[in-house]
Amino acid sequence: MCFGPLLGLSGSNTLQIQILFFSFFISRVFKKTSGNGTIALYLGKRDFVDNVDSVEIVEGVVKVDPSGLNDRKVYVYLACAFRYGSDDLDVIGLSFRRDIWLHRVQVYPPTGGSEAKSPMMESLLKKVGEQGHAFSFQMPPNLPCSVSLQPGPNDSGKACGVDFEIKAYIANAPDNPDEVIEKKDTCRLMIRKIQFAPANNKAGAKADISKQFMMSDKPVHLEASLEKEVYYHGDPITVKVQINNETNKTVKKIKISVDQLTSVVLYSSDTYVKEVCAQEFGETVNANSTFEKSFQVTPLLANNKEKRGLAVDGRLKDEDTSLASTTSQGEKEMQGIIISYKVKVTLTVSN
Repeated sequence: MCFGPLLGLSGSNTLQIQILFFSFFISRVFKKTSGNGTIALYLGKRDFVDNVDSVEIVEGVVKVDPSGLNDRKVYVYLACAFRYGSDDLDVIGLSFRRDIWLHRVQVYPPTGGSEAKSPMMESLLKKVGEQGHAFSFQMPPNLPCSVSLQPGPNDSGKACGVDFEIKAYIANAPDNPDEVIEKKDTCRLMIRKIQFAPANNKAGAKADISKQFMMSDKPVHLEASLEKEVYYHGDPITVKVQINNETNKTVKKIKISVDQLTSVVLYSSDTYVKEVCAQEFGETVNANSTFEKSFQVTPLLANNKEKRGLAVDGRLKDEDTSLASTTSQGEKEMQGIIISYKVKVTLTVSN
């Protein structure tokens, strides 16, 4: 996740800090067969890593039984889409799903040409046999990662957010809106695009602010810094706080919180802020004195299960997930949903 400290007394000053969370994944074979049994979709994995400047190639195999095609062809597409409403809200024929990116390929009959096959592709083809036909997709680097907006306790249907779907289907044309493709002629698997978190030992950034009060000719100086740039899911975040209280007032309380910022970049750029962690510390700083201490806070999805609209990493079926990872944009212009975080340090000062 990306955290930037926001130091608050009565004013604020922000500074962005890169902190990324990393998701682990394992490989195994995933399979989905069409209702009529004519085609079957095989994937070696369902998590594909975004390395900021490139994304892992999506590879798979479709098993085709030509006897069930009736002279039709077999296509595969990979779609990245944004779902902004539940299916049960569709009462006037409107779609609550917008394709951000979509690409199709024909797998049967083969269109000719051969390309080098990866070990995973060779393994899938060996498993499927002679009826297997390979395909691959190269996603552009500016697509968002898989993100879901957490539904409320009483919400039903699919969650809003960004998802990726691979679908194999039987049709006469790859994209003919007038052609009816029956459900029994399709098979689909959801995949995830996940953010890579490069490990480094760089020190975290810092921010500072000074605030003056009425009836006091000297200010309170506040400085906060993070121990490091990269944190993984579940890691405690260490925030070093330094206070130089030159006033005649007492700092009664220190509060450290973490906000999640979710920017939806589609029709317009709207940003939603959700507090995902907050903790108050009872340390006091007397007038004309200094203070220095490191505090730890740990933002966890487990403590935010009831928070509607919170962004979480995309999930497959009922798998556990975590708070959405920070979007690493680099120099590219992103689409869809962009996630960032801020750490805030707030002092409560006596009157």
